Amino acid sequence: MARDQVLIVVLLSSIIDGTLITAGALGLGSLIATVPWLVPVASWGGAFFLLAFGSLSLYRAGRPKERTEDPSEEVTSSFKKAVMMTLAFGLLNPHVYLDTVILLGGIAAGYDFSVRLYFMAGAIVTSFIWFFSLGYGARVLTPLMRHPAGARILDLLVAVMMFVVAASLISDQLFPASD
Repeated sequence: MARDQVLIVVLLSSIIDGTLITAGALGLGSLIATVPWLVPVASWGGAFFLLAFGSLSLYRAGRPKERTEDPSEEVTSSFKKAVMMTLAFGLLNPHVYLDTVILLGGIAAGYDFSVRLYFMAGAIVTSFIWFFSLGYGARVLTPLMRHPAGARILDLLVAVMMFVVAASLISDQLFPASD
């Protein structure tokens, strides 16, 4: 929404996701699933990451910052900072490994190799579309976010989403589905 370093953020996010999808579809997800303690550790790590992220969003919703900048001024952060933050958020979140490597990798493992390549390509293209739509589509929400209520609503929605996904991960660990 700030229109700051959008291209590098969406491109790097897409590349990270595509790389992890490829790793999962080509067998890393199946290999990881053979290490019995790794999936629960990643699940709990992902749940705690999402709970922390959701809590920060909830905190921001309850205590919005006063806007001191002129909305017409463009925010410009450094390229390096944008890259580092994207790498951190994309690679330090254990939940991303559950989604892309283990979940998508597990789905892909059910297909013959030639079909798996199509599945992988479709997932990667969809990922690029998703990140570029989010990055460049966010400008549609800019007028709404200039109002404190709009920012609060977005932070609340983010918090709810993070808590729901974290609860799902925790539930899966506490009450595993019987095969």
